[in-house]
Amino acid sequence: MAHELQRRNDLFGDVFDLRNWMNDNFFAQTTPTSMKTDIAETEHSYRLKMDLPGFPKDKIHVNYANNILTVTGTRDSFADEADHEGNLLHSERHYGQMSREFRLPDVDINNAKAKYEDGVLILDLPKLTDQANNQTSISID
Repeated sequence: MAHELQRRNDLFGDVFDLRNWMNDNFFAQTTPTSMKTDIAETEHSYRLKMDLPGFPKDKIHVNYANNILTVTGTRDSFADEADHEGNLLHSERHYGQMSREFRLPDVDINNAKAKYEDGVLILDLPKLTDQANNQTSISID
């Protein structure tokens, strides 16, 4: 019952995976460190866990429309007082608006549940059993 999301990510197999041709650390500087996501699928539902450390709950928005789940978060800029002279040597903390989209067909949005705790967003998304619905927003507990 592997979901097409997984199959789509492996469309070309290892042929175009540059990490096989180069050191695995080649992409380390360009890989985003926020919004890391795990998605599990069962016969009746999807479960998504997304790391969103430092995002205020009221700045996280979850929408579902046309079989696309979109999670958008906004983190305001931060002032680093560690060095008053501006001699920051390395920074991996991101701020601003970030977004991820996932194709998850036939979600029953009326029974979807979301919670945000300790910097982790957890979505329980049951699959539709009969007819589609028109709601597109999921509130976070």
